[in-house]
Amino acid sequence: MLKTIIEAAENFCVHQIRLPYEVHDSIDESRTLIAYIDIDKQDNTKHRVYLAAQEGFIQRVSTLFLEEQESDEETLIDMMLETTNLIVGSAKVIAEELAQDPYTINTPHFVKIDVFDFAHDDMKIIKVEDDAMIIAIKELDE
Repeated sequence: MLKTIIEAAENFCVHQIRLPYEVHDSIDESRTLIAYIDIDKQDNTKHRVYLAAQEGFIQRVSTLFLEEQESDEETLIDMMLETTNLIVGSAKVIAEELAQDPYTINTPHFVKIDVFDFAHDDMKIIKVEDDAMIIAIKELDE
């Protein structure tokens, strides 16, 4: 499942941000805006997908969509939620097209602005220039 979410994030970088990106495995200990979205797979398992973006990364998104060069914290939080919804929603479509683990998505939630310190099963980092976004996934117990 993380594979399709990473593919969707890569597509977001290519088609929206329009800058080269890199995928990394190591976590960055910097301050991030953290949101999550829960997904329900057809096999009745639930997963939480976290997106945690450095302020510079999400400011790029805000500049792109809102044409704001310096957004306030509330706007950055809104952009973090929208980015989470766009990427995981796109991954849902990719999974359906590939007939791989189809799932439904819930509403994204903002958690905090801090270092990403949540338990997770798998994780990747998307870097655009000096800005990074963490994508992590955790299976939830019922």
